[in-house]
Amino acid sequence: MLMPSLFGEDFLDNFFDDFTRPVRSAAKGHGFANMPQVLPQVQMPSMRTDIQETADGYEFDVELPGYAKEDITAELKDGYLTITAKKETCDKDGEGEEAVVDAKKYIRRERYYGTCRRAFYVGEEVTQNDIKAKYDNGILKLFVPKIEPAKVEEEKKLINIEG
Repeated sequence: MLMPSLFGEDFLDNFFDDFTRPVRSAAKGHGFANMPQVLPQVQMPSMRTDIQETADGYEFDVELPGYAKEDITAELKDGYLTITAKKETCDKDGEGEEAVVDAKKYIRRERYYGTCRRAFYVGEEVTQNDIKAKYDNGILKLFVPKIEPAKVEEEKKLINIEG
């Protein structure tokens, strides 16, 4: 589908599909026959997270396979719990087409290296000491307690009426 239907229901949903599909046999003879795709699909790592509510708080299970404990940081700032995972294992060599890691020459690397980050709002009443964290088998487990905000009673500000 090169020209999307203007009256179809999926006009914007599949508008760019043809640009990311593999090159078909029609490209033979034009030098594109061995090209796997028109645009490479870059897949960034995601922190798949399960959040379960309990009577006392919230349990987060964040999936971080392939990361060491030292590669992961959790920070609490302004009520946001930010989880950052950083992997720095690759040094580019030459024009970036080939990578050299630990004196090994790779012709293709599909495993991700770099930084990924995710933030969750947990409330400004929660402190750093309230949150418990454990990393085991590629899963970061966090426990954030439920803390009710302190209720502030408003003072009545009456205006004096003369009369």
